Amino acid sequence: MHGGGVDTDKHNGADSASLREKVKLRRGEKWRILKNIITVSVAFMVQFTAFQGTANLQSSINAKEGLGTVSLSAIYAALVVSCIFLPTLVIRKLTVKWTLCVSMLCYAPYIASQFYPKFYTLIPAGILLGLGAAPMWASKATYLTQLGQVYAKLTDQSVEAIIVRFFGFFFLAWQTAELWGNLISSLVLSSGAHGAAATVDGSDNGTSGHSGPNLDSCGANFCVVETSDNANLQRPPDSEIFEISAIYLYGERRRGSISATEISGMQLLSATFKQLKKANQQLLILITVFIGMEQAFIGADFTQAYVSCALGIHQIGYVMICFGVVNAICSIIFGSAMKYIGRVVIIILGAIVHGGCIIYLLYWRPHPDHQIVFFILSGLWGIGDAVWQTQINGLYGALFRRNKEAAFSNYRLWESVGFVVAYAYSTNLCARMKLYLLFGVLVCGMVGYTIVEIRQLKKEKRLKELEEIPKQQQTDADRKAIEDDDEKDELEEDIVVTHL
Repeated sequence: MHGGGVDTDKHNGADSASLREKVKLRRGEKWRILKNIITVSVAFMVQFTAFQGTANLQSSINAKEGLGTVSLSAIYAALVVSCIFLPTLVIRKLTVKWTLCVSMLCYAPYIASQFYPKFYTLIPAGILLGLGAAPMWASKATYLTQLGQVYAKLTDQSVEAIIVRFFGFFFLAWQTAELWGNLISSLVLSSGAHGAAATVDGSDNGTSGHSGPNLDSCGANFCVVETSDNANLQRPPDSEIFEISAIYLYGERRRGSISATEISGMQLLSATFKQLKKANQQLLILITVFIGMEQAFIGADFTQAYVSCALGIHQIGYVMICFGVVNAICSIIFGSAMKYIGRVVIIILGAIVHGGCIIYLLYWRPHPDHQIVFFILSGLWGIGDAVWQTQINGLYGALFRRNKEAAFSNYRLWESVGFVVAYAYSTNLCARMKLYLLFGVLVCGMVGYTIVEIRQLKKEKRLKELEEIPKQQQTDADRKAIEDDDEKDELEEDIVVTHL
């Protein structure tokens, strides 16, 4: 792979690491790294303040003919296609920095389309957003992983712990977008005709304007095709939607891993498929699909079947604020705690929390008199999501550091598949069946994850034994096993730390 007339005695002395240019860094560089982490995190927070607030309302404000949900499906279907072909190639051509800049511009047309929500406006805008999202997320994850590797080298700390900590800080900032975006939408909707109507109606009987039959169709019994008589699910006035959309709308130069810069365009296009040949990647598919499904459920099904149905559309933002705030706090906690209690304990916690919430939602009958329960469930869901976002992202970064771009393309690919599947059956299945499917995928995903951890323990033990063998006594098979280790990356080998 290192072409160009170089004599290749890879196993003796003149290995590839010695042929590449070394990068000298002072220990003081760690402060610039932290500044870059903050910059990227704040940029995503501003971007997703607009997008998350808009997306959380789609299943409710654009419920007619399933337009909102279909537009979300278009986003993630395009994201799946984009994940397969674009991220590694685009990062190679544009660099991480410019990939982030260009990709972020793809979000504006979707938000602008809320002024005129039709199938021929929202769907194309959603497709554009999806195509830009995959390179954006892959470049972000690649960048955080690279910075984590450099920072760990500068500070003599565990690479895996630093990567997870950086992802934790990023998701702390990113999840606060739920706070700002939903606060804007809730304040506008609550002060408008929709919120006022709900208050007036509810003052007569203390039930927020809900009759028994309407409440009986909420929660796990909720089916989209049977809710036309529920006043709480009617679209707010266009003036309020326009106001929200207007607020939302106006509201380092490395090219990726060394391995990615040394292969051809066709190889870059197929990098995502090649990554799928790895056993650990295959075993992580279902838990990654679950991450997309659980986010789709809280953002579309929970908001519509539970919050909108029982409380009204104007309450969605407030409940989702709780989700975002708890998620943000837990992201930074879990990102730091991993160093002390390990990844396995945190991931088991996430599985228990989400599994418990799913079971409770199957039997709970939502009622406006029990508003606190909506917020508790939203917060608990945020705890579980924080586990997946920090730990599974960190796991990908730790397992596949040699092929970061392709690995994170796969992460977004399978997460997006989860979104697509969830949105595809959103208007056809009742909430109860969605919960059953969600629980099944969680269980199967945890089985795959457990096998990955077992494989990793065995691999680490074997590599440690091999590295203790003197080089002159190592067989070709031993050297190949060490060289093929995905956890080793040229970036770490190329950094020389100086004390100047």
